[in-house]
Amino acid sequence: MVFNCVLKRVVDDSYDIEIGHSLQDKLIADLKNGLTGKKKFAVVTDSIVEGLYGRDIYERILAAGFKADLFVIPEGEKSKTRAMKEFLEDSMLEKGYRRDCAVIAVGGGVVTDLAGFAAGTFGRGVPFVNYATTLLAAADASVGGKTAVDTPLATNLIGLFNQPDKVYLDIDTWKTLPRVQISSGLAETIKHGCLGDKELFEFLENNVEKIFEGDVAACEYIAEHNCAVKYKVVMQDERESGLREVLNLGHTVGRAVETVSDYRLYHGEAVAIGTAAQARLGEKYGFISRDNRERVEKLLERAGLPVRIPDYINKQELVKKLYTDKKVRDGKLRFVFQKEIGEVVQFGENSFAKEIAEDEIAAVIAEM
Repeated sequence: MVFNCVLKRVVDDSYDIEIGHSLQDKLIADLKNGLTGKKKFAVVTDSIVEGLYGRDIYERILAAGFKADLFVIPEGEKSKTRAMKEFLEDSMLEKGYRRDCAVIAVGGGVVTDLAGFAAGTFGRGVPFVNYATTLLAAADASVGGKTAVDTPLATNLIGLFNQPDKVYLDIDTWKTLPRVQISSGLAETIKHGCLGDKELFEFLENNVEKIFEGDVAACEYIAEHNCAVKYKVVMQDERESGLREVLNLGHTVGRAVETVSDYRLYHGEAVAIGTAAQARLGEKYGFISRDNRERVEKLLERAGLPVRIPDYINKQELVKKLYTDKKVRDGKLRFVFQKEIGEVVQFGENSFAKEIAEDEIAAVIAEM
C-alpha cells in the first residue's frame, strides 16, 4: 500500500529592508505593532557591538514591556561555527526560550548569519530580524536569507535559506566602524557594481573617498544600490538554482584565501583578492578587457583593499582549498565571471558559472 502525502504549499517570504539613520526607535515601534507576532526576544550580538548598539536595543525592548535576554558571542569570523550555534541554542534553552520567541540579530555578518541559522532550526523555526551594524552586513550578509556557519574544511557549507521578518540598515552605525571595516564592506559593494550595476561602479570610481568621510548622500546611495542588486537576483532565484550564483563573483578564490589565511584577512579583503583573480582569469578568456580589469583593481586599491595574495599564504594549499567551494560540481572547479563592467557572463540557459581546469586558476594565483 502507498500513501501519497499531498503537501503542496505557497509561501510568501516577502519582507521589508528599511534604510535609514538611528533606526532603534523604528525597530521598537515595529515590534509593538506585531512585526514578529512574539513578545519574547533573544537579542544576539557580539562582544564589540554589545556596548555600541546591542545592549541599548536590548534595554529598549525591555522598556517597551517585552521579555528579552541578551546573548553575546565573541566578535570575529571564528565565532561562526557549529559550536557557537550550539552555545547560543543551549543558552536560549536554559533561559526558557521555546517556540514563543523571536531572534533579533544586532551586528555584522557573523551575527546575522549565526543568529539567522539558529532561528531557522530553534524549535524547528522561529521568526528573526536583522539589525545590521556594518557596511559589509548591509551590502551582503543581512539581506537575501542565506544563513550558515563555517567548518574547519570550508566556509558557509552548513546552513539554510531562512528569510528574516525585516532588515534594518542603520547607516549611522557605520560611523563607529574602523576604516578597515568600511573597506571590507566596499569589497562587496564593488563586487555588486562589477556584476550588475555599472552606474554603481562608476559612482564609486568618482566618490569612493566620500564613503570613508561618512558623506550621508554617498552612503545612502551605495546602501540603496547594494539592496537593489541583491533584490533583483534573489527575487528571481531565492535558493541559488542558477542565477543567484552570480553573487558569488570573486568568492571562489576569496573564501579560500580567507580560510587559508586563518581569518587574518577580513572577509571583504579576501573577496577583493578573489574579485581581482576572476578578472585576471576573465581577461585571459576575453570576458573583460585589460582596461576594465585594471579599473577593477584600481578601484579596489582606492578602497583600501588588497589585490595580491599575501606572502604568508601557501599558494599550493590555496589551490587545494578551492575545491571546498560550494559551486564545485562533480569535483570540478566552477567560476562566475564578470562581463566587462556591470554584467556577468552567461554560459547557457540558467548557467552562470564556467568549469575551469585547475592549472588555469593556479597560473593566475601564481602571478598574484
